Amino acid sequence: MSENLKFAVIGGGSWATAIAKMLCVNLSEIAWYMRNDAAIEHIQKYKHNPNYLSSVEFDTNKLKLTNNINEAIEYADYVIFAIPSAFLDAELKNLTVSLSNKIIFSAIKGIVPETSLIVGEHFHIQYDIPYYNIGVITGPCHAEEVALERLSYLTIACGDPDKAKVVAKTLSGNYIKAKISDDIIGTEYAAMLKNIYAIAAGIAHGLGYGDNFQSVMMSNGIREMKKFIKKVHKMKRNINDSAYLGDLLVTGYSVFSRNRMFGNMIGKGYTVKSAMMEMSMVAEGYYATKSAYKLNQGYGAKTPIIDAVYAILYEGKDAKTVFKKLTESLD
Repeated sequence: MSENLKFAVIGGGSWATAIAKMLCVNLSEIAWYMRNDAAIEHIQKYKHNPNYLSSVEFDTNKLKLTNNINEAIEYADYVIFAIPSAFLDAELKNLTVSLSNKIIFSAIKGIVPETSLIVGEHFHIQYDIPYYNIGVITGPCHAEEVALERLSYLTIACGDPDKAKVVAKTLSGNYIKAKISDDIIGTEYAAMLKNIYAIAAGIAHGLGYGDNFQSVMMSNGIREMKKFIKKVHKMKRNINDSAYLGDLLVTGYSVFSRNRMFGNMIGKGYTVKSAMMEMSMVAEGYYATKSAYKLNQGYGAKTPIIDAVYAILYEGKDAKTVFKKLTESLD
């Protein structure tokens, strides 16, 4: 079905690299936009991304590499965005070509700060793209495990199931299994929220809490996620499905989780700035925490874990004191 369709990947980070790797298995050519000219030259010469997932080797004959976002988008029928949500609006301001005839899929797990919208809603409201042309690529999956060719699972959500099937088929392979969902808003909010709970898990670990407490917090986290998503978009969904609970668990516990790593550093006493500088990578959950907290002022869901992470990251509260109080509200 997807043999005659053209795909473009927007972004140069680990998820963009992993998606490019998956697409190259089933397609003869893809367009790949990244801002970093040096990275483009390095990939063309040495066949791997020097900054992310450098073990992945590409057949450069399959890559149409460009530092021009308009060139990549003009090339494609399906455009997959895989850049940090904090930088999406700035990138989109460089567009001179229309998105109206494109099918947009987001692998971004966060909220656009400028509009306080999840990415699908941002494209729908700001660019008038119908929901049947917007989709989400979510987990449970880590880019690092894709690079290692370990069995990984994806959830592809779209208002049009046929388009979800196209993307699922194009990304699937020997070590990638993809299933489709019709819960485009719920899965995207879950992908954003689980990063906040992963930061909480990291903070707990950094403070010295053990596995017992973290299991209780993750159990509370999935129930908190259910309450939040139900307020945002009420529909029948099983919160224990892999797209929700599975993605939460892998992000909360994995050694590959940037958000858990970030939280662990905060728990050990790093400032937000110093933790970000040392990681040299974006922890989406940092930005998601502020957005989710502000959104929930209108929704009114009971979210003690999100509130605790917000208090530490944005109000400068002492992590040890905040978590001691949090332990009293969990069950």
